Amino acid sequence: MQYYEDVEVGETKEFGAYEVTKEEIIEFAEKYDPQPFHVDEEAAEESMFGGLIASGWHTAAMTMRMLVEHTTRDAASTGAMGVDELRWKKPVRPGDTLHVEVEILDKEPFREGMGLVHSGTYVTRDDGTEVMSFIGLVLYETRE
Repeated sequence: MQYYEDVEVGETKEFGAYEVTKEEIIEFAEKYDPQPFHVDEEAAEESMFGGLIASGWHTAAMTMRMLVEHTTRDAASTGAMGVDELRWKKPVRPGDTLHVEVEILDKEPFREGMGLVHSGTYVTRDDGTEVMSFIGLVLYETRE
């Protein structure tokens, strides 16, 4: 179990190989972000994106899934206070495979028994193109 004291500024982790499907893009968007370029292939072709793309919120949700699978299960994390500087940099399309890199940027005491960790999260496609980034504000339990 990784506690606040174990987290080191500068530490990085890389993981993931999440393949994005057309069906998942449409299903998520129909429920949560039904803009034409997320739900309708013909309309998406006519949009500035030139084809179907995932909602940025869907990209964030896929990233969260990978974070839980690869970082929070082994951490004394009690959740997050939010994110700063969320950016959707490039469209995510059907067939893209997403990867995540997390870098510990800073940490600070929060209150008794807890510390706050600032982590840079960078999401890329197979070709190395960064599609999303944000700074996570994650609470960790201390050992004592």
